[in-house]
Amino acid sequence: MLPHRYPFLMVDRVVEIVSGKARTIKNVSNNEPFFVGHFPGNPVMPGVLIIEALAQSAAILALAELKAERMFMLTGVEKARFRRPVVPGDQLEMEVTVIRNRGPLWKMRAEARVGGEIAAEAELSAMEVSEEKLS
Repeated sequence: MLPHRYPFLMVDRVVEIVSGKARTIKNVSNNEPFFVGHFPGNPVMPGVLIIEALAQSAAILALAELKAERMFMLTGVEKARFRRPVVPGDQLEMEVTVIRNRGPLWKMRAEARVGGEIAAEAELSAMEVSEEKLS
């Protein structure tokens, strides 16, 4: 559903999509390319990549709601909080919920959990764009 590919595809599985809500999974493995430099000997998933995983989950939900192929661009991140580190071996359980959708503009509430404990949360804004506008 997403245009992303390795190494930047941050969603491994879609668990559930119901009206206005999606649950997805990212299995965080030791061989993720970002762990080489963040941080050597003490690998921690960068917060910006957790937000990216949540944004990709939000795009999956929006695409499912629209039942059409579109391209989404992240336009805002608000109220982002990081509650615990995400490390190799963790399974990031993500849930996104539509707050509102007006035309091409979307706003969603997003949470990432590990073992039921919140690792990160944010409100994400995105906009539907045509691929022509990207070139």
